[in-house]
Amino acid sequence: MPFAAAFLSLCLGLSSYSAAAQSVAANKPAKAKTAKVAKAKAKPAPAPTRKVRSVVVRKPVVRAAPTFGQAAGLHEADDPLSLKSSVAYVLDQDTNEVLFSKNPQAVLPIASITKLMTALVVVESGLSMDEKLTVTVEDKDTEKNTGSRLAFGTTLTRAEMLHLALMSSENRAAHALGRHYPGGLAAFVAAMNAKAASLGMTDTHYVEPTGLSSRNQSSAADLAKLVDVTSQVPILRDMSTSREARVALGKRMVQFRSTNGLLANPLWDIGLQKTGFINEAGKCVVMQASMAGRKLIMVFLDSSGKSARIADAERMRKWLTSLQGDAAVAAKL
Repeated sequence: MPFAAAFLSLCLGLSSYSAAAQSVAANKPAKAKTAKVAKAKAKPAPAPTRKVRSVVVRKPVVRAAPTFGQAAGLHEADDPLSLKSSVAYVLDQDTNEVLFSKNPQAVLPIASITKLMTALVVVESGLSMDEKLTVTVEDKDTEKNTGSRLAFGTTLTRAEMLHLALMSSENRAAHALGRHYPGGLAAFVAAMNAKAASLGMTDTHYVEPTGLSSRNQSSAADLAKLVDVTSQVPILRDMSTSREARVALGKRMVQFRSTNGLLANPLWDIGLQKTGFINEAGKCVVMQASMAGRKLIMVFLDSSGKSARIADAERMRKWLTSLQGDAAVAAKL
């Protein structure tokens, strides 16, 4: 019986150990699961993502200020040719017959057309064309801050300065011409205004010799008088209509060209011309030309568009030629 009691005691011990082991095994996954849950709770949730829209930054459109003519509503005036110029005027030089007129009395900035009066005053002064003139810092453009191919210290004859002012519209050349006038720049501008008055240019006023100032103003009717006079001066005719010139600037030979492309057009016979442009004036051109059997004076002011003044001149030429053709046909009837 002692053996039986010992065996029973051993069996009971093994049973108790097995139950304890099962209990530990059952509790172990629960603890691990509890630890994982706790760890998951401790980890912060990721922040919600936002869709970011790309933003395109566009440069603001800078619109040029209107010209004086645009501001005055001159472009709204109707004309049979639908010109882009707000002012147009065509005059028979021999008979003074007005063949075309659009806002002829409007007083506007005339830009570098000013240089025609500058040239006329220089020629009539009788000053030597061979005298050497030097460009200095005084000739710098303080109106529009434009540059120039004539560096400070450039020395040219008065004739060369005059040529570049008329042909290539060189502002420093025009300013130097005025500055080297007896009495200086103020006396030169006074002479410009006195000449305008003597020609009956009652709507015209000058404040400097280049045309960079918008205060240099005139009307088409007045400018026709100026073109009439200057076109009768041979040196001004030749210089204003030359297409190009090579000028020695120090040790370099520099090519200058005309600002008027019509001079290269074989359909045009131009005796005198001058172009002009500043923002306030728009594109401008005045000419004396022979066409349709007549000597004509043509003025176009405040043209809108890069090539508008040339296109308007071409439109005018075709119209005048057609009129001459109609007149010839009518004469035969």
